[in-house]
Amino acid sequence: MTRHARNCTAGAVYTYHERKKDSQASGYGSQAQRLGKDSVRNFDCCCLTLQPCPNPVITLDGYLYDKEAILEYVIAKKNEYSRALKEYEKQKKREERELEELAALEQANKVDKFVKAESNITVKSTYADKKPQAGPSISNMAAGKDKNVPSFWIPSKTPQAKQSVVQKPDKTIRCPMSGAPLKVKDLIPVKFTEIKDPTDKRALIVKEARYMCPVTGDTLTNSVPCAVLKSTGDVVTMDCVEKLIKKDWLHPITGEKLEDKDIIPLHRGATGFSSTNDNLAAKETKPSLQC
Repeated sequence: MTRHARNCTAGAVYTYHERKKDSQASGYGSQAQRLGKDSVRNFDCCCLTLQPCPNPVITLDGYLYDKEAILEYVIAKKNEYSRALKEYEKQKKREERELEELAALEQANKVDKFVKAESNITVKSTYADKKPQAGPSISNMAAGKDKNVPSFWIPSKTPQAKQSVVQKPDKTIRCPMSGAPLKVKDLIPVKFTEIKDPTDKRALIVKEARYMCPVTGDTLTNSVPCAVLKSTGDVVTMDCVEKLIKKDWLHPITGEKLEDKDIIPLHRGATGFSSTNDNLAAKETKPSLQC
């Protein structure tokens, strides 16, 4: 612990400077740290597996996934919806059964009240005919009190807290990155153009410069903004889009007509430069230092 000035009793306040110094020394609190290159997702990596995509597909929002990984995600979400729907249906049946029990109990109470009212109608008799009447019963089951006693074998009358309410599940499957509705038919296959280098015999996954723009020949990296052409799935640079494609709105390879919706900007991993990306902040939560 940092000493206050020259001795421990010099000040009554634990200052911000002392707290910050102790936090850095002990490892508590939020620590500022620059993320390394291994913590950044490459532009050609899946947003789920964070690995290069063998069979890349892209959503309409520009998020890249491996086809196998995103299909497994969709199947898992459908199974989760089926389980939640079964729980919701069980809850509805349980509520209907409890309502039926309450209705039957209310009907039985009405019958008891009617029987008691009829039994009170008697013919007046003489004093000799009168018999000594018993005093009021002290039983907790008399005078209709048996209907108000909690019953441990009837769910509607158990003296416990009610079960948690299960909301009706949402059938919509959403993108794990953007949260927008996701449909398998909207996934667009992506075609990367490999860099052909006869002198480099290494595997594709080992190379740092793996792909290039099929039009300009520029190497694709995280620092190069890219876009996917929806009709063919080719990945080109944004410079190619702005300087070539948007002049006549023709596909630079096939020559077909393009529209603004046919150009999907590709979301990339961060580069470490604030002028390139927006979401660069990462935070690791640690225990707070108590004083």
